This record gives sequence, C-alpha cells and structure tokens, in this order.
Amino acid sequence: MRTVLLVSLCASLLCAAELKRPRITGLAHVAFYVEDLAKARAFYRDLLGFSEPWSLNNPDGTVWLAFIKINDRQYLELFPQAAPPADRLSHFAVETSDIEGMRTYLSSRGVQVPPAPGKGRTGTLNFTVKDPDGHSLEFVQYPAACWAMRDRGKFLSRERVSRRMTHAGILVGALEPALKFYRDVLGFQETWRGGHEGKPLSWVNLRVPDGEDYIEFMLYGELPEPARRGTAHHICLDTPDMDQTVAALESRPARRGYPRPIEIRTGLNRRRQANLFDPDGTRVELMEPHTVDGKPAPSSTAPPPR
Repeated sequence: MRTVLLVSLCASLLCAAELKRPRITGLAHVAFYVEDLAKARAFYRDLLGFSEPWSLNNPDGTVWLAFIKINDRQYLELFPQAAPPADRLSHFAVETSDIEGMRTYLSSRGVQVPPAPGKGRTGTLNFTVKDPDGHSLEFVQYPAACWAMRDRGKFLSRERVSRRMTHAGILVGALEPALKFYRDVLGFQETWRGGHEGKPLSWVNLRVPDGEDYIEFMLYGELPEPARRGTAHHICLDTPDMDQTVAALESRPARRGYPRPIEIRTGLNRRRQANLFDPDGTRVELMEPHTVDGKPAPSSTAPPPR
C-alpha cells in the first residue's frame, strides 16, 4: 500500500511539474471606475473616436458597465460609480488560449485561483487573481459564441484615434516580487527599463509571452495618494503619426469640451507621445511605435526605488 501511495504521489508531483503555461497573447481590456458616465463617453467616444458596442445594466436599469471598443480583441471597461474609489483602476485583463489550462497551471505554481472559471454576461470565460501589489489581473478567453467574436469587424469607427492598445501601466512597489509573478510564473519578457538620470529606476516594461502588448511597471518608493494615481494607472494607444493624430483631435467638436492642451513631446524612450486625461484624471498616452531616429532607447541601469 505504501508503495502504491508513493507512486501515486510521485505521479501527481510529476504531473504538476510538467504542466505547461497556456499562451498569453495580449491585453484584453483595462477597466476603470468613472464618476460621470456621460462625461467619460464624451471623452472616449466623441473626442477619441471609439465606439461603444454594448453596455450592461443593473437590475434597476442603470448602467453597470459600458464597453469601449479599441479593436476586435481589446476594450476599455467603464464602471459608473456614484462615489467611485479615488483610485480609478478596477482591474486589467490578458487574453489566454486556454482558460481552464491557465487556472490549473497557476494553481500548480502556488497562485490562489477560484475553483473554476466563470462566464461573463457577454459570453467570455474568465477568472481573476491578485498580483503581488494587490492588482486584480483577469484572464479571459473568447469562445466563438461570445459577443466579442460575434461582432468581429463591427463597431470599429474610422474616427478612432488608435487601432491598438499597446500597454497598460500599473503601480508596483517592490520590483522583485512583481518580476517573480509576471516573469517567472506568467512568462512575461522584460524589454526595457527607464528612469531619469541620477534618480532611481522609474519604469520596467514586460511583454506578454505570446504577443506584442506589454505592461509597464510604474515603480514607486512611496505609494501616491489614491487621487493622484491616474497618471500611473494608464493605458497607451498606438498612433503611427502623432502630428496627424493631434491635428485630428484638435479639429473635433468635442475638443471644445476638453480643458487641457494637447502637446507632443518626446519621452525618455525616445518616442513621440501626447498625454490626455479623461474626466476622472486617468491618463491616456498616445505614442508612436518607433523612436525618433529608429534606434532603440538604451535601458536604464539605475536601481529600483526600494
């Protein structure tokens, strides 16, 4: 009997050790709390030009969640809250090829996961875990019958300011635990580190293992006040020609309702960019895909804040 139990235990451990991580192909969505949905719609729909394909209601008929479509596989989720948390980031999501395989894999690596994936009201399969900084990271899979796949090629306005969300920025306190989770467990690949000369490291970029999208660690020594986290918790939209993009934004009627200047600058990564802020202070970074001279920006060697 002991021999049988030992063999069974060894087989179970070997099975866990051999589990392979399913593919993680890109960013699926980023979700924000908004205080005034009408104002948020004016920003994302009227100024930035994205379409709202669907919304989901509460039992009383009010909007629980509005979807802003970037492309067939990427969305923003806007959660109206009468008194929203000062930190507007709700969660962010990555797409996987096998939702149950991902849940099982993460469990084998010691990550706390739910007993089974869920199914959203739009038909996507999903589950959520917490990263080392307490961010909610959702994994999603798009079945053929879900709304995203049903409406492929639809709700893609020609006026939208971008065709792709390249990255999402999240606040990270301790770098090593975050790297162990995203790099060592999930397989993200570090691509660049950035920071101001003479100061601690500011950013670390990690690309999804099976695609081109990435997340950007916004490093800090002291966690910003909740009301000031909208600059760090941000999204970045690809814009091939910044001059044309800003000119288009300046010409739109909704520009009259946007109170900030729209300025083109070159970042430390040597890419031209323009930063806009939604009515709740969440930053939307528009960025060209290439550096100003075609050469890669050097990676920082500065130590992290802590």
